[in-house]
Amino acid sequence: MLEIIYQDEHLIAINKPHGLLVHRSFIANDAKEFALQMLRDQVNRRVSPVHRLDRKTSGLLLFAFEKEVEVALHKQFQESAVRKKYMAILRGYAPDSMDIDYPLVKENGAIQDAFTSFVTVKRAELDIPLGKHPTSRYSLVEATPTTGRMHQLRKHFAHICYPIIGDRKHGCNKQNRFFKEQWDMTTMLLHASSLDFIHPVTGEQLNLQAGYHPEFTRVMSLMGWNEHE
Repeated sequence: MLEIIYQDEHLIAINKPHGLLVHRSFIANDAKEFALQMLRDQVNRRVSPVHRLDRKTSGLLLFAFEKEVEVALHKQFQESAVRKKYMAILRGYAPDSMDIDYPLVKENGAIQDAFTSFVTVKRAELDIPLGKHPTSRYSLVEATPTTGRMHQLRKHFAHICYPIIGDRKHGCNKQNRFFKEQWDMTTMLLHASSLDFIHPVTGEQLNLQAGYHPEFTRVMSLMGWNEHE
């Protein structure tokens, strides 16, 4: 059963778990469950996703019940009128705040502008040696991307050498292996925590928020961070 964050006659938002695909994809033919089909069966209505989250990213995922609402929300996302916030756990002590203005290259070679701002919320230093370092350091950051490129946050944090823990494609293999061996954890620690947008039918300003899933909470606890602070 998917956790429903918000629902009215036009929109529905869920808190997608880590590891769940939004919809069927030829690049992940091992998957048997998909958010789109699960939600449709759960509410017994046709639903259409208005944006995407990576399979390994958890958090707020917004769907429309009607085509007109879907189109209107697509327009808001395309025009960067939706304020998106993500929480991520990174390797190392990240800067207090930073703007990352770093273009990304699509698979077809096209270059796209990409911009992310973030602030560091918490830091932790664990008394566990890793490689040449006597301790292990991590940061919890709140990221606000103003563009929506594929794997943007994953690529941007890798670019500044503070990769997201659990990101196998763009992250740090040593850290990912360390988390698996030390804590049996393979989850990518990236969570879509909030969406701020105008309801396309009522004109109401909506601020939707999604709480962490168990694996993210477990790592927060390992770091000595209180998720409610």
